[in-house]
Amino acid sequence: YGRILFDFRLPRALTALLAGAALGVSGLFMQTLFRNPLAGPSVLGLNAGASLGVALVVLAVGANTGSLVFTGGLSLLARLGITTAAVAGSFMVLLLILFVSRRVDNMMTLLILGIMFGYAANAVVSILMHFSVAERVQSYVSWSFGSFGGVSPRDLKVFLPVILFSLVSSTLFTKPLDALLLGSVYAESMGLEVRRNRRIIIFFTALLSGTVTAYCGPVTFLGIAVPHLARGIFRASEHRIILPATVFLGAAVALAADFLSHLPGTRMVLPLNAVTSLLGAPVLIWVILKERGLREDF
Repeated sequence: YGRILFDFRLPRALTALLAGAALGVSGLFMQTLFRNPLAGPSVLGLNAGASLGVALVVLAVGANTGSLVFTGGLSLLARLGITTAAVAGSFMVLLLILFVSRRVDNMMTLLILGIMFGYAANAVVSILMHFSVAERVQSYVSWSFGSFGGVSPRDLKVFLPVILFSLVSSTLFTKPLDALLLGSVYAESMGLEVRRNRRIIIFFTALLSGTVTAYCGPVTFLGIAVPHLARGIFRASEHRIILPATVFLGAAVALAADFLSHLPGTRMVLPLNAVTSLLGAPVLIWVILKERGLREDF
């Protein structure tokens, strides 16, 4: 029983807590950076970019390597390579979206473009997997459902410090985030180095979402829904309140989703993304209706 607890249950719970907090914060960063309530890692293509990075590495290095959900048994160095590839994929998609955002004034148009970037990345992944062996295709499909159970105690040696470092570092940017929320012109008038802070926020957004995707698969909806839950519960917009609230709510929602995916009282296990979608979709619908209501009031 002790081995089950420390080798399986505890790493899974810790992974869910860290991944939920990381996805919530990355979603909060994106919603602030683009000033769009519908922005998030899954919607704007960051998850797809990270998946593309993982697929490129998995296909290139051969049939005996990949993330745990592909094959397992990787060395710490190989794990670090998978994480780096996922972060690089997220980073490139986010940079591309930021580049386009300078030429697009309509945020809804930017959101649609982000979705298109995600489709393009997924199309490349589909082509790569088409030329791969059947076992790896099946592994990739299973990985795409998302899971917090693929992180072993050895994997936590990379996953835990990267996520904790990013979360702790994010607390240093509460004031710049408040300024950016009001627009770059206002932020510059307050003496903020907008470009420098924007680059740092982009880096930590990609690091958080890319690392989670590398180890847990492309977990959806948490990055969009959790920041709105934090705002709705605490009735605040200041990041000194919303950011820690997002961390704790993200961890709690992710742990609850993982618990529900195992259907208590049965041996059935649902795909994690199915549960997160059921939890996150109502929040997203509420946000869309709320935004529409505000526009109609004006």
